[in-house]
Formats: sequence, structure tokens, C-alpha cells
Amino acid sequence: MVEIRELDVNRLETAANMLKAIAHPMRIAILKHLEGGKKLTVTQIHELLGIEQSTTSHHLGILRDKGVLCSKREGKNTYYYLKFEVLSQIVDCLETCTCE
Repeated sequence: MVEIRELDVNRLETAANMLKAIAHPMRIAILKHLEGGKKLTVTQIHELLGIEQSTTSHHLGILRDKGVLCSKREGKNTYYYLKFEVLSQIVDCLETCTCE
């Protein structure tokens, strides 16, 4: 019989919050642009997505607050990047699962 280790409720809650934060088309697109260790500014991301800079900032804030992204200030710019590169596998899985 397979032994099931005890589930850590706090870790499950953190994971669920991260998945909720990712569960938006624009946020998935942001993660896609940050794959491979890329670090991008709000301006670069908003230009890539073709959406308002304020909307981009809103989405980045949610992703950062839920532990999906990190940010680093360099001079006048703040660069955003994946906190855990393995998160890009979620995007890859979604792409595979939505192919027809």
C-alpha cells in the first residue's frame, strides 16, 4: 500500500494562491515572456502584450504579491522575473493541454 505523507495546509494554501494569481490570460502571457530567466521592466512587458502600462503594473503586482514573481530595482527601472523558473512548466503544461 502507498503511504501518503501528511499534507501541509500552509503550503497547499500558498500553492492555491499562486495558481489563482496565474489563472488569468494576461498573467499567463506575462509568465511566458519571463521564461528562460528573462528579466523585463513594466514598460517592456506592456509593449510586448499591447496593453496599458497601468494594467500591466496591476497584473505584475498580483503575481509578485502571491509569490510568483520577484522584482529588482536597478536605477530607474524595476525588473520582474520568475521567482521559481519551474513555474514556466505550468505554462508549458497549459499550452500542451489546450492544443487540439
